[in-house]
Amino acid sequence: MPEIAAETPFAFSGLDRIFHERARLGIVTSLAGQPDGLSFAQLKQLCGLTDGNLNRHLTVLEEARYVTIEKGFDGKRPQTRCRLSELGRGDFGQYLAALESALRHATRAAEGKQAVSDSAPRLRERPA
Repeated sequence: MPEIAAETPFAFSGLDRIFHERARLGIVTSLAGQPDGLSFAQLKQLCGLTDGNLNRHLTVLEEARYVTIEKGFDGKRPQTRCRLSELGRGDFGQYLAALESALRHATRAAEGKQAVSDSAPRLRERPA
């Protein structure tokens, strides 16, 4: 991704739209601290989503290669387990760094101080 230009310090190009949606942010945040992943039911409860809504957001995250979804059985009961992929973990870390930078800029702006574009993280472009 090109460097953030000094004349556009509030463009926040590092905020990945896939992570930035409220439900997906909740899903990825839930999975970030769980190396063994979480079941569909656990994610549904943690994020307060319906089956259909959670399924749709997981599909978006899976298509972006940010999560892996494994279908299996717990005894005789079918179980879907979701994990954050290595790509997802790395890109989520970059997203959080960009979000922290946005918060620093917003705090400076709210305090009437000039934003410093040098402090914005340099982010790599996401592979297609």
